Amino acid sequence: MITLNQVSLWRRTQEELTYDLKKTILSLLEGRYHRPVKHRILNDINLSILTGEKIGIIGANGSGKSTLLKVIVGILEPTLGSVKTHGRIAPLIELGAGFVGDLSVVNNILTYGVFLGVPLSTMRQRVSAILEFAELEAYAKTPVKALSSGMTARLGFAIATDVQPDILILDEVLSVGDERFKAKCQQRMQKLWQTQTTVVVVSHQMEFIQAACDRVIWLHQGQIQQVGPAQSVIEAYLATAREQQRYALN
Repeated sequence: MITLNQVSLWRRTQEELTYDLKKTILSLLEGRYHRPVKHRILNDINLSILTGEKIGIIGANGSGKSTLLKVIVGILEPTLGSVKTHGRIAPLIELGAGFVGDLSVVNNILTYGVFLGVPLSTMRQRVSAILEFAELEAYAKTPVKALSSGMTARLGFAIATDVQPDILILDEVLSVGDERFKAKCQQRMQKLWQTQTTVVVVSHQMEFIQAACDRVIWLHQGQIQQVGPAQSVIEAYLATAREQQRYALN
């Protein structure tokens, strides 16, 4: 279902990305210009994920977890290597990604669904259920740009998990909304686990990852440190984290 072959990715830093033309010309005139340095974010990733597998990705902040998801979805193109996916992918990676701010909530539901390959007639039938799950019935005609960040997150989760994709890509979805809504998310996730949908999820909630995932990938500085059964990989990751914390305190 998902295959990554020797995938590496170099990117410029955020500071360099915002280095505008005016600053570039000024630095050239002053003799201070230097070519932007690219940093390797992912390094030689080899991975195969089978149909129906539930895969967790763990690692410290900055280890490349979200970047790996973006490469799988196709938001980012690898510098080296290849990525192959089969089937309809529903990504829930960044808040508001895929939404058009000026369109109403309902029109965004329809547009998002059609973008994922779901027939328009089917999406029209699913609008009420999606609005109900996201608790946005009163905002059906409201432009998405007027929603709060929490509302937008609920809407994204409701659509992505309703359209029955072949591949579902989730980044920290269990942090969506308040505790009551998080419980709703977990219940829906449990239902997805009974289907043949392939799920790749990034989360810092180790209990969820261990209970829900077939395999776990531990990323460290853009490389796969370990991949295998959830319990063994999580134990190794937490042991390393504790050791690093003790070292930092001494």
